[in-house]
Amino acid sequence: MTLNSDYLLNKEPEFSTLVELLNYRAKNQPDKTAYIFLHNGETETSRLTYQELDREARAIAAYLHNLGAKGQRALLLYSPGLEFITAFFGCLYASVVAVPAYPPRRNHKLSRLQAIASNADIKVVLTTASLLSNIETLFASEQDLTNLHCIATDNIDTELGLNWAPPVISRETLTFLQYTSGSTGMPKGVMISHSNMLHNSAYIQQSVKLTPDSVSVTWLPSFHDMGLIDGIIQPLYTGFLGVLMAPVSFLQQPIRWLEAISHYKATHGGSPNFAYELCTRKLTPDQMENLDLSSWSNAYTGAEPIRRETIEQFAAKFARCGFHAKFFYPCYGLAENTLMVAGGVLEEEPIYCTVQADALAQNVVEEVSEDNERVRHLVGCGSSKLGIKIVIANPETQTQCQQNQVGEIWVSGLSVAQGYWKQPEQTEETFNAYLADTKEGPFMRTGDLGFLRSGELFVTGRIKDVIIIRGQNHYPQDIELTVEKSHPALAPGCGAAFAVDINNQERLVIVQEVKRSEVKKLNASEIFGNIRQAVSKEHNLNIYAVVLIKPVSIHKTSSGKIQRHACRSGFLNECLDVVHYWCENPQDRTKFLNLQVDAEPMSVA
Repeated sequence: MTLNSDYLLNKEPEFSTLVELLNYRAKNQPDKTAYIFLHNGETETSRLTYQELDREARAIAAYLHNLGAKGQRALLLYSPGLEFITAFFGCLYASVVAVPAYPPRRNHKLSRLQAIASNADIKVVLTTASLLSNIETLFASEQDLTNLHCIATDNIDTELGLNWAPPVISRETLTFLQYTSGSTGMPKGVMISHSNMLHNSAYIQQSVKLTPDSVSVTWLPSFHDMGLIDGIIQPLYTGFLGVLMAPVSFLQQPIRWLEAISHYKATHGGSPNFAYELCTRKLTPDQMENLDLSSWSNAYTGAEPIRRETIEQFAAKFARCGFHAKFFYPCYGLAENTLMVAGGVLEEEPIYCTVQADALAQNVVEEVSEDNERVRHLVGCGSSKLGIKIVIANPETQTQCQQNQVGEIWVSGLSVAQGYWKQPEQTEETFNAYLADTKEGPFMRTGDLGFLRSGELFVTGRIKDVIIIRGQNHYPQDIELTVEKSHPALAPGCGAAFAVDINNQERLVIVQEVKRSEVKKLNASEIFGNIRQAVSKEHNLNIYAVVLIKPVSIHKTSSGKIQRHACRSGFLNECLDVVHYWCENPQDRTKFLNLQVDAEPMSVA
């Protein structure tokens, strides 16, 4: 199937592949700036026009062709910058499947890269001259990485592009493998085709009404689906300017993201929930004095969980800068659907649903007024469009749920990926689900829990993260929010709640970062008391253990999601950066953290 031109708001020709799309832009808009990169999130250091991108992609493709790499997978290891973009399209121009990943760092384990390289049967690594020596040195010490052919693409002579010939590819040809974060196990390579990319790009474009006059600003990493699809592919697809900065530039000084939005009059850009929370906490009135956010009509927010409190606090704080609550665009997506699954209506305020928490724990949706006790505020993630269908299914019986029931979110449509690379059993289980009652399918099983209310999707959590204690379901993100609010020394959005088996019983464990400014003056006994009291009151749960850890040490994915599985493994395998520790049974401390037995909370900082 070829996308109808009506899907393109500016009525451009139809494209079957991203190669055709970039060729068109290079011929018809050669001198238009496609991308800008901001060094330190502030200073323009490089730009790419469509013609320059096309020329450099041709050269890289010709080099790969000479290596005989057609049809192979190439590992892309790049620091933030525009070099990644030329390498990515160089792979597409050569019919090589790109495999984006984070470049290795000294003194860090290479296990994730090893797993990816092995699964994808990597022979070629693309990087920059500045990283090449370090990568080769690190790889030399690992037997399964030492024979990889590493290439600095910024050293390739652009004259090679004169020998480039367009590859014979189709809409179903794979563009790249998006390896999952591995938060629940070994990373899996999601197979994304040209058809998937074009369909999801059209879906995003229509949903948020993007035009060639739009401008996006992103700090999201290019090796992550949100940073790649929305921050890089979408500007090319619609033909607008994409401004990029490094994630660390934002994390060090959140003001940089908002200043770039203000300076470039950005209309489009977003992030996971924690970034809005960080901006709300960190920016001072003086920093906000010259910010103009009135152009930012699509501030999308995704990843788990989207918090009503964050949305309301950000909108209130930045109202003086021209920001409106209706600019927020809560949405839902995942790599297995290329990116976006559902989104709201542009320039309409977010939709909220207040439900009874105890009923929700039993997978029942019971709407209540906000003044009730024990409620949970859920944020609507919009509805599906452009042929994408969402159903809510009972994950056990695989039958469709009633409207007032929570179930697993299943998705079908042209954005659904082709499966997992070299994982036939997991592909069958995830991408080939059928409803047992109606036989409708196939659907892709997301592993996420939620419900539909008048077509609006509400996401409540992940199946594998749900904590079951004494037959009761508990959502970890609810417990984590309770914990972080229990004491001002605890870092927001930096906690994990999970269960461990103690004498054949599931018991609750909390791992929580402390704020950097509080590490040396913590009153550990007070914090532990506050946490235990708050969790008991709000969730009727007794905590087995609380581990306070050093700042910026909790396991997260590249998009900012808490990796609860990794935190649990860290707890069990004694590899957390512990500051203070409390356990219901002091004798069990040595079992998990190898700490000296002591009846009182003990500092190991």
